[in-house]
Formats: sequence, structure tokens, C-alpha cells
Amino acid sequence: MVTPLAILLALAGGAWGLASDRIAVRWPEHDEEGLPGGRRPGWRTAVTVLVGAVGLGLVPLRFGQPVEVVAFGAYIVALTLLLATDLDQRLLPNEVTLPAIPLALVFLVAGANPLVSPGALLVTAALAVALPLLLLLFSIPFGAGAFGQGDVKLLVSVGLMVGAYRLIVGVVYGFLLAGVVIVVLLALRRLTLRSFIPMGPFLIVGAFWAVLGPV
Repeated sequence: MVTPLAILLALAGGAWGLASDRIAVRWPEHDEEGLPGGRRPGWRTAVTVLVGAVGLGLVPLRFGQPVEVVAFGAYIVALTLLLATDLDQRLLPNEVTLPAIPLALVFLVAGANPLVSPGALLVTAALAVALPLLLLLFSIPFGAGAFGQGDVKLLVSVGLMVGAYRLIVGVVYGFLLAGVVIVVLLALRRLTLRSFIPMGPFLIVGAFWAVLGPV
């Protein structure tokens, strides 16, 4: 059932998605070609606004306790900003990914995370580190940039926030989404088999699903 809080947070999430898109044009600092002040709002803006609105709006419907709403709401805010910067710059800034790791760990160890049972803390922490490193290792034959250190840091915090099983599901969903998008773009001739496709945006959408979806 949709609640006033969910509607309010959905509006806030959409506004934050728009702000994140505008932030990503200028931060982290980079050379922006074309129009003064950076690119105009476009499809990246629409995606970030939609994801931010849906993600933050679902938080109070998914979690019942205030501390859970605050913690996962803050994480959705961080993921929305990461989505914006990765879509614009193909970059997951350390200023966002690194602080999320200890904060997620504290939330986990404190026993306040409803997605992780107390008996699964060690397994969750171990897989949160091991899975991203394995993906980085397996990505080496595909060339630099396909899966980077930013993706590793992102998935460590995702694993700590959602637990081992949901981390795996989120990664699988992210790769499946990437496959679908790539096939569609190939069919439309918008890219070739040699085009560079960053995994970050797809992993972030997978992270949204891992947090909010009925896994």
C-alpha cells in the first residue's frame, strides 16, 4: 500500500536524481567538451530521475523500522549519485564508494540490518570481499575497464548491505540487464562488438534490486 511517506520520498528521490545528474556534469572535476556548463539534460537525466524516484519511494514500503528506512534511504541516495557519475563519466568516485563500506559494515555488525541474519555475518563479509575480487580477476581477459576497481568497491558495500544471497542475485540481474541492453543496441547498430560497455550502471541497477526487490 502506497503511503504519504513513500510518495514524499519518491518525489525527493526524483529531485535528487535530477540534482545528481547535474552534479555529475561538473563533479568529479573533468574536461567537458561541447556546451558551456556541460551537456544539457537528456536520457541520462531521465534514467537517473526515474531510478532515484522509484528507489527512494520503495524504501518505506520495503522496510518498517525508522533506522532501516534511514540507513537504506541513505544508501539509495548514494547509489543514485553513483549511477549519475558513471553514466556521465564512467566513474564511481572514491568519495562515495569508500565511505559506504565502513558505514555498511557498522550497520551489519550492529545487528540492525534486517536483510542479514546474525548467524550469516562472517559469510556475508567474506563474500562481499571475495565476489567482487573474483569478478575483477575473471574480467582481465576482456580488457581494462570492463570491470574496474570502482565496481569492486561498489559491490563490497552492496554485499555488506544486502547479504550474500542478495549480492549474488543483484550481480546476476545486473549482468542479465547488461546483456539485454547490449543485444538491443547491437540490433539497432548503436554499438559494435568492439564498443566499450561499462558494467557500473548495470551493477548499480542490480544493487537497487538486491536492496528493494522480492529476492
